[in-house]
Amino acid sequence: MRAQSKTLKKKSEITDQMSKATSTNCAACSIWMIIQLWAGKDSKNNNRWRGGGGCKGHLFLAACTMIFSAGCSDEQEQFVQSIDSVMGTTISVTAPPKFNTPPKFNTPPKFNTPPKSTTPQKSDTADIVFSIFHDVDTNMSEWKPDSPLTKVNEAAGIHPVQVPLDLLSTIEQSLQIASLTSGAFDPTWAAFWNVWKFDGSNELPSQEHIDSLLPFVNWELVEVDYKENTVFLPNEGMVIGLGGIAKGAALDLSRAALATAGIDNYMIVAGGQVLVHGAKNGNPWRIGIRNPDATQEEYFAVLEVTNTCVSTSGDYEKFFMHDGKRYHHIIDPRTGFPAKGTRSATVITHNATVADALSTALFCMEPDEAITLVNSLDEVEAVIIDEKNRVHYSSNARDLISTE
Repeated sequence: MRAQSKTLKKKSEITDQMSKATSTNCAACSIWMIIQLWAGKDSKNNNRWRGGGGCKGHLFLAACTMIFSAGCSDEQEQFVQSIDSVMGTTISVTAPPKFNTPPKFNTPPKFNTPPKSTTPQKSDTADIVFSIFHDVDTNMSEWKPDSPLTKVNEAAGIHPVQVPLDLLSTIEQSLQIASLTSGAFDPTWAAFWNVWKFDGSNELPSQEHIDSLLPFVNWELVEVDYKENTVFLPNEGMVIGLGGIAKGAALDLSRAALATAGIDNYMIVAGGQVLVHGAKNGNPWRIGIRNPDATQEEYFAVLEVTNTCVSTSGDYEKFFMHDGKRYHHIIDPRTGFPAKGTRSATVITHNATVADALSTALFCMEPDEAITLVNSLDEVEAVIIDEKNRVHYSSNARDLISTE
């Protein structure tokens, strides 16, 4: 099926659309929030980048949520927003406040404020989510010296390493996405560590340097043994990096935990991923897709979704110019150089792990090829902006975009 495409709207049209959408909400009870995501408080000095499976900490997604003031109707549900910094980015949880944390999580409420108070407070929803994200970071970070994943990387070419089941499952899923995308997503991208630097030096690595590392980027060589719960990298120099899938895994784990706790209405923002569940006062959640040529506060489309994940990979937050050419931080693991042809790739699907990895893979693919792949998958939609600012939609993606 051919990709449906159009050209990006002008900024004035975007502004008119968003003004109209905002006016339909209760003026006394809601505001538009642009949730800015960064790689922790030191993001401007954070030089991490990502390939077919690296960090997404420098993306911005606009999420429309309700913030209630003292003048709001008691019939509307109150939401609170909680923030934490983990996995190289900011995690935001928007949910109703709860005061009966399930004992299994052993996390007492941080605030004991009566429910109708407008005092800022952290919800138990956030406590559950943040705990899971920290656990995932402990197990799946390639940056932490004592993490199980680091031990796998250190044992490359030597011996298999037994790992926790969550890590084993995430590595297996990363290999499945690699197979599905013919290596456009590759968890062994991390062999390119420190090759591309976004520290202001604007230096290009040599083709010889890239060529010397390409043999170590090969997802097909990774050995996963479910019987022994081990992972083995057969060649010294191979490195697994899960920055392009681990946040999705944490979102899926969070959703399962919140379901067990009986929590239904919430939004979790983690880097370039937004997971929404339930409703916001009876309405779907609204998530904006940023216009790559505009500021982080401007977006060309608004999705109305629920019980799903939206993941965006974009080239507009971390890049440098060299001899008039733009070099961004999304590295194609098949070439070792920044991916070409795409400005932004957004995936909408229920499985957050798939959404996380697939948005990276689609960014590294030709737009028409990427849309063809998405159209072959069940319950997956995509919106892709190519290098000429043309917008490509999968079969049913337009149905998710608000017309208000």
